[in-house]
Amino acid sequence: MPTAKHRCNWRNGRSFRLISDGSVVYAEALWDHVTMDIQELGFKAGDVIEVIDATNKEWWWGRIMDSEGWFPASFVRLRVNQDEPMEQLSTHLEESQCGDEDRAGLGLLLGPGLPCKEQMRANVINEIMSTERDYIKHLKDICEGYIKQCRKRTDMFTEEQLRTIFGNIEEIYRFQRKFLKGLEKKFNKEQPHLSEIGCCFLEHQTDFQIYSEYCNNHPNACVQLSKLMKVNKYVFFFEACRLLQKMIDISLDGFLLTPVQKICKYPLQLAELLKYTNPQHRDYKDVEAALNAMKNVARLINERKRRLENIDKIAQWQSSIEDWEGEDVLVRSSELIFSGEMTKLSQPQSKSQQRMFFLFDHQMVYCKKDLLRRDILYYKGRMDMDLMEVIDLEDGKEKDFNITVKNALKLRARSGDEAHLLCTKKPELKQRWLRAFADERKQVHHDRETGFSLTEVQKKQAMLNAFKSHPAGKPKAVTRPYCDFLLRQKHPSLPTALPQQQVFMLAEPKRKTTFWHNIGRLTPFKK
Repeated sequence: MPTAKHRCNWRNGRSFRLISDGSVVYAEALWDHVTMDIQELGFKAGDVIEVIDATNKEWWWGRIMDSEGWFPASFVRLRVNQDEPMEQLSTHLEESQCGDEDRAGLGLLLGPGLPCKEQMRANVINEIMSTERDYIKHLKDICEGYIKQCRKRTDMFTEEQLRTIFGNIEEIYRFQRKFLKGLEKKFNKEQPHLSEIGCCFLEHQTDFQIYSEYCNNHPNACVQLSKLMKVNKYVFFFEACRLLQKMIDISLDGFLLTPVQKICKYPLQLAELLKYTNPQHRDYKDVEAALNAMKNVARLINERKRRLENIDKIAQWQSSIEDWEGEDVLVRSSELIFSGEMTKLSQPQSKSQQRMFFLFDHQMVYCKKDLLRRDILYYKGRMDMDLMEVIDLEDGKEKDFNITVKNALKLRARSGDEAHLLCTKKPELKQRWLRAFADERKQVHHDRETGFSLTEVQKKQAMLNAFKSHPAGKPKAVTRPYCDFLLRQKHPSLPTALPQQQVFMLAEPKRKTTFWHNIGRLTPFKK
């Protein structure tokens, strides 16, 4: 079985020979290449690049439209059919009345005995099977060549360190072996184009979600590995593991990147397979469904990665709030849905208060702004959104609070007497809050369906990082990305056309004008 290094050398050699022969060579982008260097060629995943120079094994020179430049060879794969550009190829495939001469020419190029589209489908199937077998070998080498040896050296590695470095790659290895067995059963060795492998992806579409944990952990693995590689004994140990397992000359962090790349590659492979599968083929509907399923898996992984990146921001936000009480936000929540200022009245006091509200999944936290430093917030309480129902109120008399309201909504406990009246400045803002409350319920429902939750380790690490960034004794300056734009807004104005006594109830308590208050009006902290 060819190794990844042999396959890379074969690919470079093949492309070099084709270019040397005067052939036009095309490659398909596997990942986005974003660059600010004018000598490099930027592209997005799925773009087709004309390869002009492939003499260097790491950087190739290519062209897209009128743009030319260097790009990393590892970011692309040579197209299965190198004989003509995509547009011309599609034309040939769609022309049902292709001349005999053209058919014969394509047959010579793509292989004898099969129509061009079926031959290309066979090529894609063969490539999927080949890369899958290589991937299994790769995972086996990591599990047996590295993890197995690391576990023997308890003097060098703790179990927690190994979990951080390798994540759940052993679980992925077990799953991928089972997945490959399913592919092998559906693979037609004699006539690969007749293989029906779409059902294998559909059968295991939920199992692929285990990649989410690995992808989310991968940045932590890189950090942990980087620390260890600063010590010579770990450098020598990992190199000994690689040589003992007879693995190709790539560093461990390179090996650990492969699962991240693999899960992103499946939709590209299935898209190409679908492109070369006739709608009448028995596998067409399954391949089409498999492509959508794997796109959804990729979207889910990206969404979970984004959510986990946000928990650090949430932890930092909480650490900036003064007088915090009760459990951490991350105990129950992982997403900020919306935030802004509203006027709040709560029973039984019915006292008007101007507050900043932060709506997370499962809960809403509200804070009070500092009188002088408007960028400093004080914790005042929270509401359990799992126990609340949101009621859209019409302008006019509100019977429970016995006051006239405008642009108001009410949060009422499904059981008990707890109720909160919230008033916004404008009707559009009220509608935005109503949508936010609906989005919060959808988010909670979606998380339950997909099984998303934070681990205790993730919560503790986020809070620890936030604590380090706000050491005790130092003033807390609020630098929250989530609500900076909201803090620049003025207080919502009070509802108009209300009796003077009721307006006073909805307003902040009047305070005597003091020297410090007048000074505060002149400071840059006053908004």
